Amino acid sequence: MCSNLKVVTYAWVVAQIKVGMWLFRAALIVAVSGFLQHTVFVSALAKPADVLGSVVSVLPEWANPRSRASEPQGSGVVILDGSKIVTARHVINNALSIRVKTYDGRILPAKIIGQDRLTDLAVLSIEEKLLPLSFGREAKLGEPVCAIGNAFGLGLSMTCGVVSAVHKAGVGFNPIEDFVQTDAAVNPGASGGALISGDGALLGILSAIFTKQSDANIGVNFAVSSQLAERTSKVLAENKSIVWQFSGAKLNPALAPDEAGVLGAVVLNVAAGSPADKAGLQTGDIILTAGARRIRIPADFTSAFVSSNPGMKLDLKIIRKNSEIALEILVPE
Repeated sequence: MCSNLKVVTYAWVVAQIKVGMWLFRAALIVAVSGFLQHTVFVSALAKPADVLGSVVSVLPEWANPRSRASEPQGSGVVILDGSKIVTARHVINNALSIRVKTYDGRILPAKIIGQDRLTDLAVLSIEEKLLPLSFGREAKLGEPVCAIGNAFGLGLSMTCGVVSAVHKAGVGFNPIEDFVQTDAAVNPGASGGALISGDGALLGILSAIFTKQSDANIGVNFAVSSQLAERTSKVLAENKSIVWQFSGAKLNPALAPDEAGVLGAVVLNVAAGSPADKAGLQTGDIILTAGARRIRIPADFTSAFVSSNPGMKLDLKIIRKNSEIALEILVPE
C-alpha cells in the first residue's frame, strides 16, 4: 500500500511539473509575441516624415484668450491633396484667425473652408501642400494604436495604447457620434489630432476626453471614426457645409432602465416618404442590427446610417410582433 502511494505521489508530482513547464512556455510565448508585436508596431511608426509630418499643431487667435485658457491650441491632420487639414470644430470655432505649425517648425496661415456642428469636425485650407494621411480601415478592438497631437500646447507628441471599443455612440459629446475609444493618453490640445494604426493608417480624429473630475486623461478617450471623418471631411472640403440625411424613423430605447430583455431601438413613428418608410419600417418594430452593427440604443442606428456611404443599402434585422424579419434601408445620395 505504501509503495503504491509513493508511485501515485511521484506520478502526481511529475504531472504537476509538466503542467508548470507547459504554463511557463505558454506565458513565455505570449510575452515574446507581445514584445515582437510592440517592436513591429513601434518600428512602423519610427518615421516622423511618414506620420508626424502629417499632423500639425493648430494655433487659433482668440478675441478673449483667457476664455480658452484650458485649451488655447489644438491639433489637425493633413488629408486629401495635402492642402486640407481636418480638425475638431471646437478647436477653431469663433477664432479670429488661424495658423498651423508643422512638425519641422514652420508656421503657416490657414483658413476655415467648412465646419460641421453635428460631428464637431472642421476642414482648414493652407496654401502649401504637406504629406497627407489616408483615411484607414475600420479600427479593430484591442489593436495597438497611437495618438498624435499637440497636448497642452507643448508641441506634437505621441502616446500609444489599444483600441478599447469601436462604434461608440450616444456618449453625449456630439449629436452624431461614431467613436473609436482608446486608452492612449489624450489631453487638452490634442483634439483634432490623429489616431493611427501600426501601419500608419488614419483610424480616427481625436475628439473628446471622458472625465468626471478634471479635463485630463483618465484612459477613456474618443476619436471620430475614420469612416465618419472621411465622409464629413470630403463634403466640407468641396461644398463648405454638409446636409445630413437621416432615416426618418423616430426611435426610443426598446427597454426602460429598469427592464430586462433584449436591447434595441423601437420605432415610434416613420416619416412618410423617408428612407425608413421606403424600407418598410413600422411603428413598434425593434431594430436589432444595421449592417454588421448591433443596435443597442437609438444613437447606434443613427450612427450606422449616417456613417454609411450614400447609395449604400443597409441590411436590417428587426423584431415585429415577436417575429424576426429582415429589411433593407437605402442611404440617400
